[in-house]
Amino acid sequence: GMKDGRWTVLQLVEALGFCLENTDPRTRGRGIQLLSQVLLQCYSLLQEKEVLHLVLFYESRLQDHHLVIPSVLQGLRALSMCEVLSPGLAVSVLKAIFREVHVQSLMQLDRHTVYSIITNFMSTREEELKGLGADFTFGFIQVMDGEKDPRNLLVAFQIVRDLIAKDYALGPFVEELFEVTSCYFPVDFTPPPNDPHGIQREDLILSLRAVLASTPQFAEFLLPLLIEKLDSELQSAKLDSLQTLTACCAIYGQKELQEFLPSLWSSLRREVFQTASEKIETECLAALHALSACLSRSVLSSDSEDLLDSFLSSILQDCRHHLCEPDMKLVWPSAKLLQAAAGASLRTYHCITRSVLPLLLEQYTKHTQSSQRRTILEMLLGFLELQQKWGHVEEDESTLLSLQAPVCSVVFSALTDSSVQLQLVGIKALTVLGSLQGFLSSSDLELVVDHLIRLALHEEDSQSSEAAMEAAGSLAPTYPKVFSGRMVPRLEEELQSEREESYHNHRSLQQRCLQALAAVSTHTSIVRETVPVLLQHLQKVQKGTEARNTQDMVSVCQSLHHVALQCQQDAEGCWYFHQTVVPCLLAMAVQAAMQESTRTLPDKALLEEEVLAAMIPVISAATTHLSPELAAQSVSHVVHLFLDGEVSFLPQNSFPCSFQPFGDGECLEAQRRLVALLMAFVCSLPRDVAIPQQEWLLRELLALSCSCNCPFTATTAAKCFAGLVNKHPAGQQLDEILQLAVNRMEPGLAEGPRRTQALTLLLWVTKALVLRYHPLSSCLTDKLLGLLGDAELGPAAADGFSLLMAESPDVLHKGCHADVRIMFRQRFFTDNVPKLVQGFHGAGPDVKANYLKGLSHVLNHLPKPVLVAELPTLLSLLLEALSCSDRVVQLSTLSCLHPLLLEAPQIMSLHVDTLVTKFLNLTSSPTMAVRIAALRCAHALTSLPTTVLLPYKGRVIRALAKPLDDKKRLVRKEAVAARGEWFLLGSPGR
Repeated sequence: GMKDGRWTVLQLVEALGFCLENTDPRTRGRGIQLLSQVLLQCYSLLQEKEVLHLVLFYESRLQDHHLVIPSVLQGLRALSMCEVLSPGLAVSVLKAIFREVHVQSLMQLDRHTVYSIITNFMSTREEELKGLGADFTFGFIQVMDGEKDPRNLLVAFQIVRDLIAKDYALGPFVEELFEVTSCYFPVDFTPPPNDPHGIQREDLILSLRAVLASTPQFAEFLLPLLIEKLDSELQSAKLDSLQTLTACCAIYGQKELQEFLPSLWSSLRREVFQTASEKIETECLAALHALSACLSRSVLSSDSEDLLDSFLSSILQDCRHHLCEPDMKLVWPSAKLLQAAAGASLRTYHCITRSVLPLLLEQYTKHTQSSQRRTILEMLLGFLELQQKWGHVEEDESTLLSLQAPVCSVVFSALTDSSVQLQLVGIKALTVLGSLQGFLSSSDLELVVDHLIRLALHEEDSQSSEAAMEAAGSLAPTYPKVFSGRMVPRLEEELQSEREESYHNHRSLQQRCLQALAAVSTHTSIVRETVPVLLQHLQKVQKGTEARNTQDMVSVCQSLHHVALQCQQDAEGCWYFHQTVVPCLLAMAVQAAMQESTRTLPDKALLEEEVLAAMIPVISAATTHLSPELAAQSVSHVVHLFLDGEVSFLPQNSFPCSFQPFGDGECLEAQRRLVALLMAFVCSLPRDVAIPQQEWLLRELLALSCSCNCPFTATTAAKCFAGLVNKHPAGQQLDEILQLAVNRMEPGLAEGPRRTQALTLLLWVTKALVLRYHPLSSCLTDKLLGLLGDAELGPAAADGFSLLMAESPDVLHKGCHADVRIMFRQRFFTDNVPKLVQGFHGAGPDVKANYLKGLSHVLNHLPKPVLVAELPTLLSLLLEALSCSDRVVQLSTLSCLHPLLLEAPQIMSLHVDTLVTKFLNLTSSPTMAVRIAALRCAHALTSLPTTVLLPYKGRVIRALAKPLDDKKRLVRKEAVAARGEWFLLGSPGR
């Protein structure tokens, strides 16, 4: 009635008069409760005068019987939300609550109501409340004192934060306000199980920390408390204290910290020197960093003491001498403390490094053992890395610049040491020095490049070689002229040299040259130098006659792929690479294919599957990041090459015959293999790039995939067709080409010599459509399910489910802009697993394994949470799959069960008897991979409840004794791990 305007609040009060004036407190309470419930729904409709009378009424009722108070507070909460509340009423209400109500004797909900009233008034009547002065703060302290419920504490802590942040008067009650909040520090709260409120210990910790670290006024009380908790034995208290100290340093100044600095440093030093906890060490270092940064920020008056200098002097005094003992326990804790302080500001960095860097350089020279030198250089590296924070090396202040010669000497000596570990640290240091602008002279840079070339090419240990290449890659963008002018020519010279040494050594050197050329190609100007070298070497290898050419060509392609990936984020480099490399690779391949077709001297290595497969990622990576304009320019050339034989855009384009990869005749078989390169290009284009003559191209690919006798060519044609279909816009054209594909596939699957090719096409087209949720995908999947019962194609069709669910490396993935919907695997599972299960139950014994294999492939690629949810309905079928004689089914099922044992132990424990029997039987499988997987599952069984497993303990331990003597080391290793866990089953503390 009030909401509709038929009643006024005055009429409601009059109607409740008997209840409100009743002598029985329960009846009065019910009357006020009803009035309060109405007000909570209608407070926005009240007039100012009505609010005034209601406030006065409710205030008077605060003196009433304790049974009435909860309802009175609910009414006041409703009135605290009224916008028409007259000035002065908020203060009046709070004074009445502070005076009349002993809040902590109320129930949790009623206490929460009081906090809500205070919060409402603070957000709407701030100036009025501030007029109360410190009385408001004192009143709130009385309200909060003794609060224990976490729900209320979160609100109370927020009120304290607002008191401080909004500058309410604290008056003489700063210490009382601190005491009433700090009594909860450190927070000791464990939420009850199934807590509906969802309050975690971390919520309370962060909320309390925000209070304690909200004002410097708490410093004199808080810092002694933090020091006390740091000295306790409780790890959680130490962590909380350190994190709170770090937070406080953001608002403290020298004045707040001065008295406590010696004690704080003593506690931090002790914890870092003595603790075995990595967490505590990390937080101590963070706190020391924050303290140093705080002291660095403080503005000094002319007559005040510089606390930063004295604080850093204490740190140096206690830590510096430990750096002279690289074999002793305290060397690293001391180095970490010094680095934490040095990283706080440029001023602390200069102060610390002035003392420490000369000492480290002296110690490096003094100690001769590689292990000691490595420790010293690692410490030096830590300080060098800090310099990177401040950027350019300032000449007037930098200790580092004054020590340029000895620092370079130490790093260069590490690079020539026989210890690989010392070399690795030296390479890291070299990278850091190179990143410091203006530090290395031109002669130093030349020496750096020489060292990197030597390590990359001639160092026996592959770790040092790889690290040197990585360092060259990171430094090259900073010094492109030095690397393109000095390193690239040296690598080219090494690559072309014909040395009189063993084939293995020569090939190893060439491999490293190729890798180094790729690694250093991190700047466009260098790419322009390295790419021609790599292509020239590829052409040289192609003309060779040795049998090893195939592997050499693959190596060059791998290096080109590496370069392509590094160019992708730079538009200029990407386009240069694309227009240089792609036509060159196509020209070489076309040349080789035509020589094969005309029976001239063949470059057979280039047409090997392995080499073409290595070219695919090069062309793909060179294409995926092209802008639409440049991609459109390139696609017209490539498509015309394959459809029309247009070779004019290729370099060295004087070929002995025409290029007809889609033509008929056995002599064109070599040309048809190059469809793999077409696939790499067109399937990597952005979706918004139009492909010229696409319908014709699709028809040619479809015909080739169904008619070609070469499995490699047929498969790549099918993949290319699928990649284009996946990106093709929906509509009549797509429907027509898909219908044409179905018409070609159906007779091919039914009978004839090319059933395998038809199945391959079916799989790839199905995958293309499944990924984009095309309606035809379900029809094609049903055809695939039907083939599981086929004696000839059944096993291959079952393996096809892995192809449908797995990530494809060259086409139909997001990296090449394919249309991939986010939950296609879950949808495929929901639509098709029931059909697989039904097919399994209806299948004959000779093809049941195909259904199990298909099912295990689907489950293996399913997100684990989905699999766990479906586990109860599928587990019996998975257990049956373990009895299948097909090793692929066994392996796939075991790999599917392994994570389920860890993530769904309660469900799996219901079948423990069967699981134990099956796993132990498979540990004797003739297939090594199955034995290993079975032992891993036997190991994972120990995550099931101990009470369920104990009856099987003796049997399992006896059975696992046999694989301990397995002839394969990897099997023995898994057997030892599994048997050890079963031995410990049921032991105390596990």
